[in-house]
Amino acid sequence: MGRRSKYPQELRERAVRLVLEEKSQHPNETAAILSIAEKLGVGHEALRKWVKQQETDTGQRPGLTTGDAERLRQLERENRELKRANEILRKASAYFAQAELDRRHS
Repeated sequence: MGRRSKYPQELRERAVRLVLEEKSQHPNETAAILSIAEKLGVGHEALRKWVKQQETDTGQRPGLTTGDAERLRQLERENRELKRANEILRKASAYFAQAELDRRHS
């Protein structure tokens, strides 16, 4: 279960699109981000991260894409569950092995 975003996905996409479209009208990307963030009422740091992630997803910047990050989270979750199951099975096996030894000695 993912965390609910403070901002709707449509707003995030629109904000990123506006930054990318208006970047040339500002001295640098930071100025564009600050301008758009103020106009849309979103945090400038959040918008900066959205732009960075969009650039990663489109291959313009190195890093983990959104899809890869989700797959990694799924694999990590599955790994935790499997480790937990293995630990339960290991303890159960040891318990029953000890019970069998106790039964043979009695």
